[in-house]
Amino acid sequence: MSTQENLIKVYEYALNQEQTGLSFFQTSLQRLGIGAALSAFKRLIQEEEKHILFIGGIIDNLKQGKGVDVGRLKEMVLEPTNYFDARARSEFMQQCIEGSMVPDVTVFNTAWLIEKDLSEFYERAAQGAEGPAKEAFAMLSRWEKAHERFFREYRDKIAATYAAMPWGG
Repeated sequence: MSTQENLIKVYEYALNQEQTGLSFFQTSLQRLGIGAALSAFKRLIQEEEKHILFIGGIIDNLKQGKGVDVGRLKEMVLEPTNYFDARARSEFMQQCIEGSMVPDVTVFNTAWLIEKDLSEFYERAAQGAEGPAKEAFAMLSRWEKAHERFFREYRDKIAATYAAMPWGG
C-alpha cells in the first residue's frame, strides 16, 4: 500500500471517529436540561462539523492524487472557544448542583473520553506523518485537546462537588 493510500485510510478512520463523536453530541442534546450545557454542546457540534468538512476535504484531495493542502489548513483555523465566560461558568456549575444534573455528569464524562481518544489519536498520527499531513494532524490534535480540557474541567468540578456533598444525617 502506498503512502498516499495509507494516509487516506488514516483520515477515513479519523472521519469515522469525528462522525461518531458528532452523533453522540447530537443525541446528548436531548439529555441536557441546562441552557448553558445545551448551548456549549451546540457550539461543539458546529466545531465537529467543521472537523468533518476539514477531514473530508483532505480525503478528497488525497483520492485525487493531491497532497494535504496547507493553504486549506490555514483557512480552516478555528478560534479557541471559551464556551462560557467566568460568570456563566459559575452559574453553570451552580445550576448543575442545584438541579442535581447527574445525566450531565455522565454526558460530560463520555464526551471527555471521546475527545481525549481523538486528541491522542491525532497526536500519534502527527508523530508518524511528515509535511502538511503532520501539520493537519497536529491541528486536529490541538482542536480536540481544547474540547478535551473543556469536558474534563466540568466533569472534574461536578464530580468533586457531588463527592463533597453531605450525605444523610
